[in-house]
Amino acid sequence: MAGSSSVEQAAALIRAGRLVAFPTETVYGLGANALDARAVARIYEVKGRPPESPVIVHVDSIAMTRELAREWPPEAEVLATRYWPGPLTLVLPKQPHVPDIVTAGLPTVGLRAPAHPLALELIRAAGVPIAAPSANRFTEVSPTTAEHVRRSLGDAVDCILDGGPTEIGIESTVLSLAGSPPLLLRPGMISRAEIEALIGPIAAGALPEGAHPSPGLHPRHYSPRTPLILGPPPEGRGAYVWWNRALPAARAVQMPAVAAGYGARLYAVLHELDEESWDWIAVEPPPEYVSWAAIADRLRRAASSER
Repeated sequence: MAGSSSVEQAAALIRAGRLVAFPTETVYGLGANALDARAVARIYEVKGRPPESPVIVHVDSIAMTRELAREWPPEAEVLATRYWPGPLTLVLPKQPHVPDIVTAGLPTVGLRAPAHPLALELIRAAGVPIAAPSANRFTEVSPTTAEHVRRSLGDAVDCILDGGPTEIGIESTVLSLAGSPPLLLRPGMISRAEIEALIGPIAAGALPEGAHPSPGLHPRHYSPRTPLILGPPPEGRGAYVWWNRALPAARAVQMPAVAAGYGARLYAVLHELDEESWDWIAVEPPPEYVSWAAIADRLRRAASSER
């Protein structure tokens, strides 16, 4: 894998069907030309990603989105105008030329415009939409720095655009507008309440059999190699991550008591603790507030023993 590269070099690699890791405001993505099925297949191979998990397509504008989505309902216009560029993915009926491997064979595609200058510059320089899940091995902790990408994927990536630590640190909210009512498929830091204030009531989507309508829906996900426990620390040598009440542990990490600050630090802390070879990482459960829903989702999946 090459070291950090310029946007022009990275864009040339994307056009050539290669893989580029790049920063977004949420996490680092592992990008390929979204219209090149063979290039997207390399994403699945490198990550060890199962075929039933689709990948999000990153665009630089609503205009690019309209070339990929067969329908663009009024709700999409309202939400994209308010939140793009930003951490909101809209799932819409896809145009026929969007490869099936991108969408796990489903007739819908997830689209978003990332709010990071390097990501937008890369898409514009490449001249194509970029399919990009998180730049890590499947089910492992998402990367929030270029170094996290290097540790996880090593030489499997053709280059990395290093944009420093990500700002939000939690993957995007995913909302399906492919039917009625709209379905919240994955919580993120744009909350259900914020979306409903703009477009009215939405529902929560259940996990279907077969292909998933959104990434991030596997029972076990976002997991460190060290066993993660959501609750009080057990006996033994481990680390305890807390926001409200410290409990005895060999290593204690205090987290911000505000959801946005907690989310921005969570994956970085899990990466750090994972490198310290503890017997376990115990995490204090987050508060049961709407603003913490995305964090609760990530921690629940990170602690799951189900594959």
